[in-house]
Amino acid sequence: MSTRDDILARVRSKQPAPQPLPDVPLFKPDPRPLLEQFEAGLVRMGGKFVNSAGTGDADAVVRRLFPDAKVICSATPEVTGNRLLATVGLPADLDDVDVGVVRAAFGVAETGSVWLTDTAFGVSALGFLSQHLVVLLDTERLLPGLQQAYRQRQWFDARYGVFLTGPSATADIEGVLIHGAQGVRSLTVIGMPA
Repeated sequence: MSTRDDILARVRSKQPAPQPLPDVPLFKPDPRPLLEQFEAGLVRMGGKFVNSAGTGDADAVVRRLFPDAKVICSATPEVTGNRLLATVGLPADLDDVDVGVVRAAFGVAETGSVWLTDTAFGVSALGFLSQHLVVLLDTERLLPGLQQAYRQRQWFDARYGVFLTGPSATADIEGVLIHGAQGVRSLTVIGMPA
């Protein structure tokens, strides 16, 4: 047994007994339609929502939104990119991606957030090194609030997961809001059935 394994085995043997998760309270829901709430929250955080109802062609929507994109990397079957995730050896290989495309498991109307996991990204760096991130979201999978999301434990069984709400932003220098300072410059959610 290696030193690392020995240390981890000792730590695991000293863990407290498992406790049940606390009850998550539910609050009075916003009476507005979930899609309206989601779009308002996303826009408030600097994101953009595109409803593709009826088109069914995510590939065409992405190319229309980003006509100058030279490198498109998609982790979804709905969009054909010109950088295949299967060819990515290191996360840094995605540093020249103009548009990354992923599909969210669900969205949260209250905050305008989308839930993405390592499975959705394929390579997690896709969600952070791309200049622009496009998220496909089945709008039938909108939950009212974070409390309802946390009750869906099956969605949280992932090695890595993140709620994304809008593009990267900072306002720590003279209070000036700058998007894309540490990550994607834009986040666009396309409403599209799964």
